[in-house]
Amino acid sequence: MSNARFTRRALLGTATAVALGAATGTARAATAAQVPSLWREFTRTPYTHPQIPYIGGAGARRHPRRPLVLDVRRYGAVADGVTDSAPAINRAIAAAGRAGGGTVLIPPGTFRIDDVIRVGHSGVVLRGAGSGRTKLYATRNLTELIGVYGSRYGGDKSSWSWAGGLIWLAPTARWDSLVAAIRAKAWPFEGWTGNKRDEWRQLTTVEPARQGAWTVTVADPSQLRPGELVLLRLSDDSGHTLLEHMAGGGPGPEAYYWDDKTKLLSYVPYEWPVRVAHVHGRKVTLERPLPLDLRPEWNPQLTTHVEELTWSGVEGLTLEAVETPQQPHLLDLGYNGVVLQCAYDCWVDDVTVRHVDNGFGLVAASACTLRRTTVAGRGSHHPYFCREGSHDNLVEDFTIEQRTVPAPANTQLHGINVEGLSSYNVWSRGDMRMGTFDSHRGLPFANVRTDITVNNDGRHGGDANAGPLFGARFTHWNIRVTNGRAGLMKLDQLAPYSATVGLNTVTEFDQIDVPDFTGDLHTRLELYGTTDVVRPRNLYEAQRRL
Repeated sequence: MSNARFTRRALLGTATAVALGAATGTARAATAAQVPSLWREFTRTPYTHPQIPYIGGAGARRHPRRPLVLDVRRYGAVADGVTDSAPAINRAIAAAGRAGGGTVLIPPGTFRIDDVIRVGHSGVVLRGAGSGRTKLYATRNLTELIGVYGSRYGGDKSSWSWAGGLIWLAPTARWDSLVAAIRAKAWPFEGWTGNKRDEWRQLTTVEPARQGAWTVTVADPSQLRPGELVLLRLSDDSGHTLLEHMAGGGPGPEAYYWDDKTKLLSYVPYEWPVRVAHVHGRKVTLERPLPLDLRPEWNPQLTTHVEELTWSGVEGLTLEAVETPQQPHLLDLGYNGVVLQCAYDCWVDDVTVRHVDNGFGLVAASACTLRRTTVAGRGSHHPYFCREGSHDNLVEDFTIEQRTVPAPANTQLHGINVEGLSSYNVWSRGDMRMGTFDSHRGLPFANVRTDITVNNDGRHGGDANAGPLFGARFTHWNIRVTNGRAGLMKLDQLAPYSATVGLNTVTEFDQIDVPDFTGDLHTRLELYGTTDVVRPRNLYEAQRRL
């Protein structure tokens, strides 16, 4: 494996030189373009840079599709906008699942749905004729369909404000267990290890290793197979040194008081899904580099998890909910769009959601891609949400349209949300005509927003007991704020060991934030006060080219 690593690094060095040469050439051709020193530094240490995360591997890796194709009209769906076609669509999806995977076609037209559309088997793709041609018209919300969903943290909040979708991609067994718990009012955890976080067993312990390593040494490789999805599980210690490490370490995180952040502490252990690439003796190579150090005091181990949904997707359709007023903050009824949960290597492509409470969700989802997605209509609470330990996802070519009706009183607009120890996610090439960069506390870390235009009129949220807004290695790269409003755009006074590169001048407004950590945050700021001059323009695409 040492030879493989050497080859990868050699290729990386060559690609870096080419990328820098191209970027420098562009800078010469356009006098305003500039290559920041941070980019040159990153190309020398891409997996371990202190401020910029390596996110070049974010997103799904497509698997060859099965040749089976099923048309929902064969199962009774009717494109008249009146007939409830949800049972027919779900029957077609179930048939594809029983066959081991396939494509379920929804032809042009408007199909009414009075129930959740559920993709619960791997290898199943729900495909319309295009977001401008195929429409699913949803008449009921998740409260009506499943029941009231309270918060596991108490209060009168509705968890449909941040969970569940009218198109819901989740393994069938996981979806069934979630619905059963909600109906029993036993408000569940929503992640990879079950409603009570106890559905896992150890495969092997892992020896200490450093962030950025691709290969680890395990105690017992006998239960590991190439291509298998496993969980890397890290527990915290009594001194909360794992949380300090996620925040970059040093005096600031060490002085922070963690013990009363009950919501944040409920997110630990940190669980990171990853496929095993190779097993050679006790050496195990992963398909992505380690997101954090592995230290003995955090009991690093590879474990099992609930069955994942993989190689499944939704393509080419619009989901439009019946238009109802947006509900008061945190009391959403669940007119939600598309959610991926306990999903790995899954995707959404060319999908629009309209008149929804919450648009597109990643809930304990990893290595998934949302491409060419749009949130439109009367306005939403969370246009995009990424939570419950979601990692390595890619959201690109996305649009949040301006709302079509004024916001009702006592409602809230966030934007592109990330929370709950979620890490190494990317939002790229976005057109945000409303909303904000919503880091919703819960110590998300190592996330990137790049090449985005935003009319920054939303507000970020998060309970105080969810802890810090940011961990380490957040990066905002080439961000164009059209209304000049700050609010989590400029990170140098807020996020530890992070970077803001290529941001036009922004000014504070009434939601003024203070850093969670004291002292020097070790956060970098370059090309501030500029618009679209940084090269490379898109940090994710540049890392992919490496």
